[in-house]
Amino acid sequence: MNNLLEVNNVVKRYGDYTALNNVSLHIPKGSVFGLLGPNGAGKTSLIRIINQITMPDSGEVILDGEKLAPKHIEQIGYLPEERGLYKSMKVGEQALYLAQLKGLSKAEAKKRLKYWFDKFEIGAWWNKKIEELSKGMAQKVQFIVTVLHEPKLLIFDEPFSGFDPINAQLIAKEILQLRDQGATIIFSTHRMESVEEMCDYIALINKSNKILDGKLEDIKRQYRTHTYEIGLKTEAASEVQQKLSEKFVVTPAEFKSLNGGLKLNVKLTEGNSANDLLSYLSSQGEVQHFVELVPSANDIFIQTVHKNIN
Repeated sequence: MNNLLEVNNVVKRYGDYTALNNVSLHIPKGSVFGLLGPNGAGKTSLIRIINQITMPDSGEVILDGEKLAPKHIEQIGYLPEERGLYKSMKVGEQALYLAQLKGLSKAEAKKRLKYWFDKFEIGAWWNKKIEELSKGMAQKVQFIVTVLHEPKLLIFDEPFSGFDPINAQLIAKEILQLRDQGATIIFSTHRMESVEEMCDYIALINKSNKILDGKLEDIKRQYRTHTYEIGLKTEAASEVQQKLSEKFVVTPAEFKSLNGGLKLNVKLTEGNSANDLLSYLSSQGEVQHFVELVPSANDIFIQTVHKNIN
């Protein structure tokens, strides 16, 4: 079994509104799987079904080869976008309580909490109330509570909300380490730079339907346009641009550079390679910039959603 989680033909309706329309996903073991989509697309409904907060109207969810059942709750860790810590409880007391709800003994919970509190250098927070913490500080506590019982499946919904860049990077590093230690992770976010950094696979849901899924690098390859951003120092800029236009699709480019010179986007045409382009540029001057414009996750997100607008 290569997939830890399989979502098969899931439908979820709320009255006349269809939140999920026959959605299927396969999430490989030991991967970070980006669950993406605009607000209201259906992502939260799917996450709630996986956590057994609600049930699908039809379809099924398989966790590690078994149909999802109440016993699997202890194998899942969920960090919701809307945090659920009790503000008037002390940090340590609350963390112990929540850890025991996930099946840990009090002694084992204390041992693991000490490890994480030491790792995040937050031991001094143990007797503070949640309401005394900043949003980012409370986020760290919630993250620890989510991963403490070492579940097979971790679901992070906007995990970097409230964090400054340094702490966001710290949590990102921890998530990737958990993956490398064997956890499977569903990662839902609107921060496309985090998708680029962390996700092995992605799925895009829009208006209740899955419209794209697969390995991120394969999807980026499908969306590539074979366009190169070039910077050339030459004494004959007009002539070079004219010559390029005869063989390639050429448009002006704007990018920051310490050097002046000709700046263009050049799209390869059939029968021409990147080497052909680079060779010609080298014969005409000093090539100072030569980069393929690979589509970003954000580009793919916007392009695919716009393509599917009815």
